[in-house]
Amino acid sequence: MDEIDRNLVVALQENGAAGLAELSKAAGLSVSATAERVKRLEERGVIRGWRIDLDPVAAGCPLLAFVFVAMRPGKDDATFLRAMKRHEAVLECHTVTGAWCYLVKLRLADIAALEAFVSDEVRGQPGVERTETILALASPKETAILPVAAAQEE
Repeated sequence: MDEIDRNLVVALQENGAAGLAELSKAAGLSVSATAERVKRLEERGVIRGWRIDLDPVAAGCPLLAFVFVAMRPGKDDATFLRAMKRHEAVLECHTVTGAWCYLVKLRLADIAALEAFVSDEVRGQPGVERTETILALASPKETAILPVAAAQEE
């Protein structure tokens, strides 16, 4: 990405609904050149999609939980990973270092939903050895905005 692309993605992360006229100012390009740049960023996979940022409480999923998962050694994790990918409550699933195999970030309606999810969807998967669940009491910062690196000189 060059500096123009960087300026575009920073502007789009701040306001995904920005029009081409507004984006062209951030990029320092004409509207048509800006549209072409955005299209190329999509084609290259830099821009992976267009979404809105919902308030979790308003969306009915105020409970934020993190579940650490350890798998039995030698077990195939594919079934577990498929289950995590298909469940809408799973916002993120990461392979991690240390004593755990995975860290799963969840948004759910309440404790009862969390208990059911961990019991059925996590511990119910073949190969799961143990879990640890952590509840977030507050989220002073929660964002999907990435710190876009400055363009590299070539």
